[in-house]
Amino acid sequence: MRNQTVKAAALVAAGVLLLAACGTNKEETPAGGGNNQGECDTSKGTLVIGVISPLTGELSALGLGIKNSADLAIKQANEKCAVKGYKLTIQAEDDQKTPQVGAQAATKLASTPNVVGVVSTLNSNVSQSVQPILDQAGILQISPANTNDTLTKGEDFANNPKRPYPTYFRTCTVDSLQGPYAANYLVEKSGKKNIAIVTDGLTYGEGLADTFTQQAEKKGAKIVTRQKVGEKDTDFSGVIAAIKPFKPDAVYFGGQYPQAGPFSKQLAGAGLSIPVMGGDGIFDDTFIELGGRDGDLATSVGAPTEDLDSAQAFVDAYDAGGYSEGFSAYGAFAYDAANAIIASVAETVGDGEWSEEMREDLVKNTGSYEADGATGKVAFDEFGDSTNKVLTIYQVTGGEWDAVETGEFAG
Repeated sequence: MRNQTVKAAALVAAGVLLLAACGTNKEETPAGGGNNQGECDTSKGTLVIGVISPLTGELSALGLGIKNSADLAIKQANEKCAVKGYKLTIQAEDDQKTPQVGAQAATKLASTPNVVGVVSTLNSNVSQSVQPILDQAGILQISPANTNDTLTKGEDFANNPKRPYPTYFRTCTVDSLQGPYAANYLVEKSGKKNIAIVTDGLTYGEGLADTFTQQAEKKGAKIVTRQKVGEKDTDFSGVIAAIKPFKPDAVYFGGQYPQAGPFSKQLAGAGLSIPVMGGDGIFDDTFIELGGRDGDLATSVGAPTEDLDSAQAFVDAYDAGGYSEGFSAYGAFAYDAANAIIASVAETVGDGEWSEEMREDLVKNTGSYEADGATGKVAFDEFGDSTNKVLTIYQVTGGEWDAVETGEFAG
């Protein structure tokens, strides 16, 4: 990315301004069942795993699922005395799905003693602000939800991939696979040939729409128009009026459910009873509550959590954990991200004591981490991307999301 050093310095400076006013969101994570914390040697102190996600606002259903799932992994690790001599605790920061607030959260965590890693973030554009701050401090970051390719391979990811930040990893797959996978289904399986594109103008939505467009055209579809809505728009009549003369048989929405749900409802209300399809950003029950209709489609990363044998222990433990929110679309990926941090910390610390000088070794150990997780095999390639490329197509049927196809993009 261009001007990364300047950008990182500016973000750190911006975040520091608010540090003095910030309280702590660190939460103790008592163990429950099996071994309890009193049976573990915690004489060396406490190590902190951070979380940065939207804990309030319109995307909080996803952000709280991420936080709770990481919390579950930490509680289970404490039960098993996973890191010798240490107790693990979670410190969750609310990024409000805003890059500036995310930068402040990252700066706060970077200055918190004994932070060993951060499960972060939901939004790709927020991660663009968080990455340089955590990387400058050498702090491990694993995202359960970022899908924009540039985060791991740079702006020219298709032709000249270069890893911008060695401290950054993710447990989910990327838009350069998700967009084309959606296009193959919509064009070849659903028979849609005249498709309108609508985006919210943000990093995630634009990148996803770009990769969808390339594959849809390759498969013989025509992109009849491309329109843009505002991130905070609620009235989509202008965009719908612009689309209508082109008579599309489907709309691909590059964005998230707070806009996509009402857009779908208003589209049908304007006489365009055609399906809206989007990426993992619209795959949430809230999309349906806000106006998503039967026949609407979404892709999401991984196989359906409830259908995976590997995820049953996670689902059962989450249900037993008493969390008031569901684990949502990225919970299993956050659980796997937290466990990757925990196992890598345990390997790095061994019988010794944690120090910031261990950060480089921690990152190296994470790069070679392999385990059977809730989402399946968890491992990372040379760019920090997940080696799990599985995707699922979901369709709204009877007011609920129904998985209709699971696989990998095959060209």
